[in-house]
Amino acid sequence: MRRKYAGRSDTLVRSSGGEQGFWPSYADMMSAVALILFFLMLLSYIQNLITGNDLQNTQEVLAETRIDLAETQDLLSLTLKQVKDAESELEKVTIDLDEARLTLAQQQDELAAQDKLLADQKALIGEQEEYMKAASEEILAMRSQMQTIAVLRLSILEKVRDGLVKVMGDASKVNIGENGNIILSEDILFDFGSYEIKEDARPALDQLSKVFADFLASDENAQYIDSIVISGHTDSTGSDSSNRELSTQRANSVLDYLLSAHGGRLNRYSSYFCSAGYGETRPVASNASEEGRAANRRIEISIILKDDSVMKIVESYLDIDVPGSVSG
Repeated sequence: MRRKYAGRSDTLVRSSGGEQGFWPSYADMMSAVALILFFLMLLSYIQNLITGNDLQNTQEVLAETRIDLAETQDLLSLTLKQVKDAESELEKVTIDLDEARLTLAQQQDELAAQDKLLADQKALIGEQEEYMKAASEEILAMRSQMQTIAVLRLSILEKVRDGLVKVMGDASKVNIGENGNIILSEDILFDFGSYEIKEDARPALDQLSKVFADFLASDENAQYIDSIVISGHTDSTGSDSSNRELSTQRANSVLDYLLSAHGGRLNRYSSYFCSAGYGETRPVASNASEEGRAANRRIEISIILKDDSVMKIVESYLDIDVPGSVSG
């Protein structure tokens, strides 16, 4: 079958005669190849164009990435610096924490020591309270014993005074002085300048001897008595030696009478008695007046308590163990 091409009838006619029909086909083929090449070049151009655009975009992205990387590196450097600073701060905090722990341990030790000291002090306070309680009881007991002795002494003095007053009927001639001694006026016992006991004074001395004998007969009373002193005193009239001699003679006269009265009843207790003469050396009033000189002419009776009796009471109090102190 023959093919027909519109508008190319001459060519086709010529090709039917032989070689003249080859060239138009070749030309068409070359045109087609050129067209293909064109399209390929166009495609390559477009591809290059696209690739260039992609490359430019990639470079821009790379530049931005480099900027981000630089910023990241800066940020990383800053972060590393902050980490380093944080590590330094952590090390400092760790050191401070260790010191704080050490300080806390020391404070705990000190607190424990203070607690122990407080406990010891509380225990000591308890012991001291017990001591104070015991001491108070001892003081009360000692006070009671001392009062007993004082009352005992006062009792015998009052008995002596009351007995003498009862016999003499004149309370003004016998009194208890501020020193706790029985004071007898000279004129009830002696005439002026004499050491001979007056006859009317004998009943008073008899009563005095009886009171002392009854008192010393009790062991409960006698255990506290050291001595009973009869002392003579004068005024300033006359010489010192004559006054000493007169006062001594008067004291001896009173003592001798007491020990011999009632058949020598008091003589068995003679070891408790002694006499002394002081002359004018211990006045109780001024010798410038007759009244004062009369007061100074006197016989005093002193009851001396045993020191060891009193000291035993005091020592019994001092024997209490005093609790020690707690040192901090």
